Amino acid sequence: MPITRKSIYAPQPSTQRARPTHLSTDPQGERLAYASGKSVFLRSIDDPSLSTQYTGHTSTVNVARFSPSGYYVASGDSSGMVRVWDAVGPEMITKGEFGIISGPINDIAWDGESKRLIAVGNGKERFGHCITFDTGNSVGEILGHSSTINSVSIRQSRPYRAATASDDKSVVFFHGAPFKYNKTLTGHHSNFLQGVAFSPDGEHFVSVGTDRKIILYDGKTGEFKTEIAYGDAAHRGGIYSVSWSKDSTRFVTASADQTVKVWDLRSEKNSHTWRSGPEGTSIADHQVGVVWTPRADNTIISLSLSGDLNYLDLNSDRPRRVITGHQTSITAMKITGETKTLFTGGVDGKTCGWDLAKGSADSLDGGHTNSVCGFSSQDERRLASIGQDDFIRLIDVGAKVFIGTNHHCDAQPKGFTWLTLKGEQFLVTVTEKGILLGKVTTKLKVNDVLEQSYTPTHISGCQDKGIFAVSATDQTVHIYSIYEEAPGEQGIKEEKVLRDARAAPTCLSYSPSGKYFAVGFSSGKIILYNVEEDYAVKTTRWSFHTARVASITWNAEETHVVSGSLDTNIYIYSVAAPGKNQSIKNAHMGGVTAVDWEGSDGIISGGADGTIKRWEVKLE
Repeated sequence: MPITRKSIYAPQPSTQRARPTHLSTDPQGERLAYASGKSVFLRSIDDPSLSTQYTGHTSTVNVARFSPSGYYVASGDSSGMVRVWDAVGPEMITKGEFGIISGPINDIAWDGESKRLIAVGNGKERFGHCITFDTGNSVGEILGHSSTINSVSIRQSRPYRAATASDDKSVVFFHGAPFKYNKTLTGHHSNFLQGVAFSPDGEHFVSVGTDRKIILYDGKTGEFKTEIAYGDAAHRGGIYSVSWSKDSTRFVTASADQTVKVWDLRSEKNSHTWRSGPEGTSIADHQVGVVWTPRADNTIISLSLSGDLNYLDLNSDRPRRVITGHQTSITAMKITGETKTLFTGGVDGKTCGWDLAKGSADSLDGGHTNSVCGFSSQDERRLASIGQDDFIRLIDVGAKVFIGTNHHCDAQPKGFTWLTLKGEQFLVTVTEKGILLGKVTTKLKVNDVLEQSYTPTHISGCQDKGIFAVSATDQTVHIYSIYEEAPGEQGIKEEKVLRDARAAPTCLSYSPSGKYFAVGFSSGKIILYNVEEDYAVKTTRWSFHTARVASITWNAEETHVVSGSLDTNIYIYSVAAPGKNQSIKNAHMGGVTAVDWEGSDGIISGGADGTIKRWEVKLE
């Protein structure tokens, strides 16, 4: 194959404040399953850069659970659909698709034989149902609740039992199989229940909720046994998740008080506590999910509201490792520096610096508060970012930190580019009000402002030639250059207007030397211009995308461009043979939002699904 996928860097799990996010591991404790957007990811625990992506859902996925056998995963989405699929083979073949309720699925539980599953959530006619995993035949009814069910658990050994936890402040106990209503356990919780879990040996189950209580029950009869958490050791915030150790002697809870606590079953006391984030209140560090892996090292993985996965060790008071990344769509991408560090920006304003050799990310603190619009390299050491929060930020590439002073634009920025004039570097920024030419040290000093009569949309420049292009909503592209009016005084002048478009320009890209200029359009078409021949049209045959072109990047040799589009596809076009192309179909669920070259034989892409994918390319 000319193009092969090397790796997928998965996004972080989707989270919601004051709601649990359920995590699941396979029986060997090698992979973690979780939902992110409309996808489900199976991610290696030892090497988080290794993951696989299931894209069978058409609605937002809320939960994914491994079967006890490890061969299948059941996942449920916001439309009430449950899909069961192969977790072993690379094809991830869907085994079955079943409509459970007429609303979102909140949790799923498998029985010990991996033959039946219970899915629960918020439906109109019912709040859950029990089915066989392969045919979807009914094997029990989930009754007894009057409000949304947030969690479900099944006893893994016979006689089978099941328990559900709901917003109606009660736990309902079931006998099975087939599963039938047995009793409602009320009076123990005073607020919404968020989690319930049977111990692996089936002797006990525990329920937790936003009332900060932890209640222990008998696993066979469902009788109340004791309240575990009280006094100084208790959580100070709502509890959103609970998980048992493999030997059934301890369990772990995750809370909005930013702590994860281990509880000893025999002593009924707290034996270990981890705290995430700074002292005080840090909403991003609320712990909304936790799973005790069946590994020999007893690794516990908790989930912060920010999406960070915290690897917890019983021999330490601090996380052994924190896995961070994006939770939302990636909007900007740039590979820069001698170390080939990848910087990515998301629709939520988060900026990450990636070590491509390790596949790990560092989150840059104090970044943008709204969507990151783009990056532009000043040199090997510094990178600039711009966001819809109207700020321009400078980044130290080596240290992966923001530096200097924020520059606030006086209007919504549309993009920016670095240009060089007589050995000095300048930053050109396009906003809704005008074009700003400025010099940057630790802050931006504006040298010239050019007002325009059109509404700009995008910008691209050739740094060494001192030229740049700005696209407009009237389907035109304006070519500019910078010049020196007098010593120390620089200005902007318009050179040319391109009027070849039949659709709105959505992406602009100069080749590294400025020899070529490519324009992508909302129709999916790309026009290539020869700059050295006064912007003569070289080809209009790059027209294989079927939706808006989101990103175009040139390789260093200026022989090929790679483009990404909202049609989910990536194309590589050749300058010498414009009629030929290489393609990656369905590269990103929801659309490709950013592409870049990784050397001469690789490309890297980001998408609306939050993933980063690396591809090996053999150019044709």
